[in-house]
Amino acid sequence: MRTALVTGGGRGIGAAICKKLASDGYRVLLTYCNSSKPAEMVVDDIRNSGVDAVAANCDVTDAREVALLATHPWVTEGVDVLVLNHGRYDRIDAKELDLNHLRRTMSTNFEGAFLVWDAVKPRLSEEARICVIGSQLGTRGSPHGADYSASKAALSIWARSLAQSLAPEGKRVNVIAPGFVDTDILAGDSPEKRTSREQEVPLKRIGTPEDIAGVVSFLVGENSSYITGAVIHVNGGLYLP
Repeated sequence: MRTALVTGGGRGIGAAICKKLASDGYRVLLTYCNSSKPAEMVVDDIRNSGVDAVAANCDVTDAREVALLATHPWVTEGVDVLVLNHGRYDRIDAKELDLNHLRRTMSTNFEGAFLVWDAVKPRLSEEARICVIGSQLGTRGSPHGADYSASKAALSIWARSLAQSLAPEGKRVNVIAPGFVDTDILAGDSPEKRTSREQEVPLKRIGTPEDIAGVVSFLVGENSSYITGAVIHVNGGLYLP
């Protein structure tokens, strides 16, 4: 049985990725941090579809918890797909950003991804595929998310560097950079703000978590066997780098 490990798989984009990979035939180990109920609901949905899944509580900023994750039996048997999806986004004006806030965001979004990769890399299968969930803000920046943008930029450069290093081994690494997606980040939008976002997007709609999950499915499949080190922007035409 092929195994997929998805960090931050309990809700939003992560949950959609887990369900899509399960439909592709992977058993899914997903991580969450503290809030177990949404993660267990994802696990139940996957199991009801006839595929095995399990959730693990793991704070990716804690090296001890990440090391424990790496001892999970499914990980020790070998990981075929690793999706680094976890993240935090605390809206704060760039000119108000302080060092402590910056460190918290970088610790979760960038260092957390590195810690998981570092712990799991001995268990990656011969032709493992790694997907990193970045953001369009990692390229264009944001006046109310400078720390988030910086962390996603760091993720993209790290992942592209890793892709070059792992390519001779047959392993592939790619980045997905979503635009507006209907997740908790946009949950506070007023109806007027949502309409404004929709009108800003050339395709005239907000993306769905399933839009991102479909791209993950493609990037870990055989039809993308010659793609590595890419940053795939999935934003309805909102931002074309």
